[in-house]
Amino acid sequence: MGMSAGGAKASGGGRRRRGRRGGAISEINVTPLVDVMLVLLIIFMVAAPMMTVGVPIDLPETQAKAMNADTQPITVSVNPQGAIYLQETPIGIDEIVPKLQAIATTGYNERIYVRGDTTAAYGVVMKVMARISAAGYKNIGLVTLQEQEK
Repeated sequence: MGMSAGGAKASGGGRRRRGRRGGAISEINVTPLVDVMLVLLIIFMVAAPMMTVGVPIDLPETQAKAMNADTQPITVSVNPQGAIYLQETPIGIDEIVPKLQAIATTGYNERIYVRGDTTAAYGVVMKVMARISAAGYKNIGLVTLQEQEK
């Protein structure tokens, strides 16, 4: 009788199901999700600096410290040939003020950066800055690169 009781326990234990083999799995595997998110984060960290401003300009170098910018500022660029760009759109010198007034969200307190190529004519850059200043904008800055230690 002890044998049959032990045999029944052993066979009865084999009949029990461990977990839910036939049912739907309600657990989410988070590891692939984290892997994909880390890859996307790295891609965006590498690509974001390349998407800032599309006008190719060789900026002069200075010893000035970098400024903290909370929002994307308005950028006016002057390339080596003297062509003027508002953000990435080419414009004429007479169009600077009306276009700035149209896109400035905080009015005359808007921060405006002027990017002038090192080989651009000094007079063209100064004309651009004079037009912006005469229109009433006071937060005008020149964009430069930091000097590299040699």
